[in-house]
Amino acid sequence: MKKLLTLICIAFISLNASAQIVYDYIKAADAYYEKADYNSAAEYYEKYVNSANKNIKSSGFDPYTVNAISKKQKVAVSNYQQAVYKLAECYRHLNYPSKAEPYYAQASKFDKATFPLAPYWHGKTLRALGQYDAADSVLTSFVSAGQGGNEYVEDAGREVKNLKFIKQQTTKADLHLFTVKKAANGINTSGANYAPLKINDNTYFFTSTRPDSGASKNAQFYNKVYTATFSDGVLNEVKKADIPQPAGTHQGVVAVTPNGNTMYLTRWVIGSGKKTASLYVSKKDKNKWSDPVLLDNSINKDGASTQQPCIMPDGKNLIFSSNRADGIGGFDLWSVQLDNDGNIIAGTESNLGPNINTKFDEQAPFYHAASQQLVFSSNGYVGMGGFDFYASKGNIGNWATPENLGYPLNSIKDDIYFASNGGAKNMLGDVLFSSDRESACCLEMFALNKERPIKQISGIVIDCENKQPINGAKIQVVNSASNVVVSSVTGADGTYAFTSEDFDTFTSSATAEGYNPNAVSTAAITDDMITQQNLDVLCLQKIPPPPPPKVDTVIVMDNIYFAFNKAEILPESFDAIDNQIVAFMNKYPTMVIEVGGHTDSKGSDTYNLKLSQARANAVKKYLESKGIEADRVEAIGYGETKPIAPNTINGKDNPEGRQKNRRTEFKVLRYK
Repeated sequence: MKKLLTLICIAFISLNASAQIVYDYIKAADAYYEKADYNSAAEYYEKYVNSANKNIKSSGFDPYTVNAISKKQKVAVSNYQQAVYKLAECYRHLNYPSKAEPYYAQASKFDKATFPLAPYWHGKTLRALGQYDAADSVLTSFVSAGQGGNEYVEDAGREVKNLKFIKQQTTKADLHLFTVKKAANGINTSGANYAPLKINDNTYFFTSTRPDSGASKNAQFYNKVYTATFSDGVLNEVKKADIPQPAGTHQGVVAVTPNGNTMYLTRWVIGSGKKTASLYVSKKDKNKWSDPVLLDNSINKDGASTQQPCIMPDGKNLIFSSNRADGIGGFDLWSVQLDNDGNIIAGTESNLGPNINTKFDEQAPFYHAASQQLVFSSNGYVGMGGFDFYASKGNIGNWATPENLGYPLNSIKDDIYFASNGGAKNMLGDVLFSSDRESACCLEMFALNKERPIKQISGIVIDCENKQPINGAKIQVVNSASNVVVSSVTGADGTYAFTSEDFDTFTSSATAEGYNPNAVSTAAITDDMITQQNLDVLCLQKIPPPPPPKVDTVIVMDNIYFAFNKAEILPESFDAIDNQIVAFMNKYPTMVIEVGGHTDSKGSDTYNLKLSQARANAVKKYLESKGIEADRVEAIGYGETKPIAPNTINGKDNPEGRQKNRRTEFKVLRYK
């Protein structure tokens, strides 16, 4: 009996000890959670949840209900369901969706009134893991249930739109033009590496939490500013920047004035479960940066975080992100003017406005001078999910509606901090950016290049009246610099085509037989994403026929030849008759003519009259053989009665005159 009592006591003590250990786990987890130390909190929530699952058979476990420790326990701690939900929250804050998802899935089955947002976050983590159909189902159900508050229901609806956008983006036709590569291991070490900033052709600043062997044990993984050399599209030779940094403070995300003498940077601390960031300024003196000085309250508003500076290329404005209370919502982008020395001009700060900012978060501004576009990250527009890159064309005070820069620059995770060496027409041609797309927790740096495809340009030449294509039109195209781009001839379909590296204002001119020349100019396409352009249609007007000859018009044919003293037309006359008289008659199908035969004065009047009539009849007969109706031709022989030149001069023979008199005339009599 005594032995049995001993065993019972040992078991009871063991149970109490186990319960005390589990209680200590959850107590520590809750304490870390309240301080926003999510990494430590997750470690202890995991121990608690796993211990509870292994050792407690009931569906729930609340360690402070254990009688043996109830007297010692003074702090109420999370129960099992609360711990599961908070564990999911820890991994969400740590950007670890693969760890968060199963716990959100479990929490979604708990009481909906107690954990209304569990399905919402579950759907977002499924999207972050690429499980689009499952995410769509969960988020659609969440929207239908209408729980969790209007803000979350509205955002869940936006996430459903995001899923459709993702499917559209990942099937784009131009994906083969992109190359995305992770930066080398020397850049992407353990921890976060992000926020590249080009200082000159050979140097970048960036921010990193890489282990710092020179730091104290508790500060090895703090955010610090580093430099890297840049050559052949690769960052290397990483060194810690010589910028003073106090202990216990994170520092990074810098901006430097165009003259290189003033730096703005972010410093932040984490305390009482909250990250608080502020902007500082440092001046260069003999190649050394001074101790950064906190900007005044006009920039760093009390109770707000202010961060991520960006200086405009002209050095006249600083753009930054802040969640100050007078914004539109969440983190907004703001601007403030700088003087010639790079100093803040107090009282000039202004919100970039609703064209840029949403009620969610807009962060990490970058201005691409070549294309005049502001690039920033936001989680407030329809996109791939998380933070996406957006671009707005314009300048301070005048911003166009932002456009999502699309996949593969954007991913289903967070894409934030962008820098481009690309040209005016291809901002994405040479990009460094940060993303956690391939990381369980942290931002890493990537390079992206987009190839610019050759532009395919085509046009067509048509008849202005019947709109039919003109075959054989000679075409010439010049650009805005008056350089000839192409000289060509249209085919049977009236088209012409050529390629160009860039769109331009092209002027096409064309000529074709029987048409008046014409030209047309087509404005350049400004959207570089487009690869094909149809130039404006070029139409040619037919040359109108000359008016028909008036009645009594006489045409003398000197090149109709007859056999000597005969009415037989010689073959060498046929072309002249065909090309002039037959064509003329066909051109004016209602015209009636007289064919008049004439001779010189040689021979008798009777003979000449008879010969001229016979020759006129021969011409009429030939015209009829060519399809000219008989009633359109009257043949009359005039003999020598109507000379047009003297046959003799001063009683002497005039051969030239007689030659002119031996002629055939065509006279317009009337029109039917």
